[in-house]
Formats: sequence, structure tokens, C-alpha cells
Amino acid sequence: METIYLNCAATSLDRPACVAEAVMAALGSFGSAARGTSPTELGPARSVTACREGLAQLLGFSHPERVCFTANVTQALNCALWGLLGEGDHVVATDWDHNSVLRPLHSLAAERGVRVDFAPADALGRLSLADFDHLVTPGTRLVVLTHASNLTGNVLDLAPVVSLAHARGALVLLDAAQTAGCIPLDMEALGVDVLCFTGHKALMGPQGTGGLMVAPHVEVEPLLSGGTGVLSFEETQPRSYPEHLEAGTLNGHGLAGLAAAVGWILETGVDTIQAHDQALLSRLLGGLRESLPEGSMTLYGDFVPGAPHAPVVALNLRGWESSSLADALTGDYGITTRAGAHCAPRMHRALGTQDAGSVRLSFGCFTSEEQIDAAVVALAELATEAL
Repeated sequence: METIYLNCAATSLDRPACVAEAVMAALGSFGSAARGTSPTELGPARSVTACREGLAQLLGFSHPERVCFTANVTQALNCALWGLLGEGDHVVATDWDHNSVLRPLHSLAAERGVRVDFAPADALGRLSLADFDHLVTPGTRLVVLTHASNLTGNVLDLAPVVSLAHARGALVLLDAAQTAGCIPLDMEALGVDVLCFTGHKALMGPQGTGGLMVAPHVEVEPLLSGGTGVLSFEETQPRSYPEHLEAGTLNGHGLAGLAAAVGWILETGVDTIQAHDQALLSRLLGGLRESLPEGSMTLYGDFVPGAPHAPVVALNLRGWESSSLADALTGDYGITTRAGAHCAPRMHRALGTQDAGSVRLSFGCFTSEEQIDAAVVALAELATEAL
């Protein structure tokens, strides 16, 4: 039985061949970047620089030296939140946020007295500009925005929210975990102050890669301190970027793979990838609505024809627990999905699925029409079986 992988919102499984080739080449030839001047050290240094430059080009940022690498987007978000928020600061977040935003904010509230307000999502998972207008005040330090919900796939119209935040004197932190690599993003055109990304989702790089882009007018205090390979006699972390936020040896092997993946995306075109994903989304939604018995399926999120949407669909079937449905899809059809709460507790509460959870199908640029059709057939059979 063929495995059909529909869990790309968690991590990519299929990647361009150049990614594995780059990692394998790095494993056999790379020393540590910035830890010497021999070819074994210059090689990874050049590779890391190429990765910074590729990401800056892809995400619309003209300061590749301020692309700082971390192990994943969770670490990047922690770095940004702990490095930007001080005692008693006010931050506005949203119901879309993942636990990699929510848990640091709860800790900051407990340890630094940070005051947190949340823009609520409605029953379709939508956010309202009016709520931001109410919550963001001239005293707000930071507005945290998730570009696309990892549960519903809804995409936020960033420009008006960023404009409102800046008008009130707040910085904007963008969580682009679900969109970097599959939806066009221009950090500087949007006016985003700090952008966090992960390498292993739509960017299709190896796990253990991620980072943050910090605009020149923003200062982030380092989460970690340690070796950088330069300025060794300074007693505190260097102020120069990217070393300011990069303590310790970088994942040179993983970043070589990420650089290759980003290069492939730049050559292919994000617009092309987005068009492919949108076509699969339309095919999936149309197939489900046509094939499943009426009233047997509940879809979560807002699906507006022609509007940007991440390649994510969350649903439940009448008569099935979400975990049991995901198990049946895997065991009987070889289809990998994800059931449960998806590290998005506030969004589940907004949708009313905090007890039931949901089954999430998510796909990428290597997902085929035939695989989408197979998922429709499987869900139709399981929905009929429960009647």
C-alpha cells in the first residue's frame, strides 16, 4: 500500500533531491563555520552565508547579515519574545497562535509581568481588524501575528494590521512557520520588524533549521550566550549580527540542505508553488463536498474563492472521533494526517473543537492530484461507513 503523506504542516517528507545531496556532501567535508580559515571551515562559512542570502531574497529582506539561525521556529520565537519584551510590557497576540508563541507569553506574564491581550477568532477562525484597533494602544510594545493558522489554513491580511500597529508605536513579530516557502512574503514591503521561520515545513529543508530576521532598527537581546568564533575576549555576547543571536556552533550540515532547498524554491518560484497548492486545495474541497454524504462532514476555517489559503484543511466526520478517523486513514488507506489539538488550544476553543479535536490534511508541492483524489475516496468511504 502506497503511503500518502498529508502532514506537511507538521514537516515536509518529500523534498527536492538537491537537499539530501547537499546534506550528504556537507557531512563529508564540513568543519565548523567561523572556527578557522582552512577549506574545511571556509566551506561551511560560505554555505551558511549563501543560506542567509537565499532566505533574505526569498522573504524580501535586504539585510542577510541579520538573518540569524536557530534550531527551529520555536526557538526563534522564544528568542524574539524574550529578547523584545521587558518588565510590564504590553503585547497583543491572537487566537491563531501556536504554543510556541503562547507558552513563552504565559511565562513572560508570570516572570516579567508582561500583559497579554488576544485578538479573538470567530466561529470560522477569522480575525477582525476592529479587534486589533481596540486592543493595540499607544503603550503596546509588540503585536504578534501568525501569518497562517496551522489548524484552519486561514491567511491573515497583514498590511492593515502592521500599519495599525506601527501607527500606535508597536513592533510587529511575524510567525511565518506555515507560509515561508509556499506563499509569497516580502518582509520589508509589509513593514514587519521581526520575522520567524522554520526550515522543515514549506521551505523543505532539514529538521533542526530555522531562524529569525531582525530589521536594522530593532534590537533583540540574546536568549543564549556563548562562543561565536569571533571577538572571544568580549565578556558579553557581541552586539554585531548575526553573532548577537547565534551562540554556539551552527547546524552547518542542515543549513547546507536548507540553502539547497531555498535555491530550488527560488528557481521554481513561490508563485508557482502557491498555484499548485491552491489547485490541490480546490480539488480536495470540491471532491469532499461532492463525494461525502450530506451533513456527514464539518470543515473548519474560512474558504473564500480566490483568497490566499495555506495548503491545510481541518475536518471532522460524523460518527468518528478525530483520533480514530486518523488511525483508520493510516491503517486502511496508508494516508498520513494529524489528529488532535495541533498545539493550537485557543483556535480549537474558538472553533468549539477543544474536546473533539480535528483531523488535519496538509499537503505541499510534491503532493499529486491522484493522492488528493485518494484521500477524498477514503474519507467518503469512512463517512458512509459511519452512517
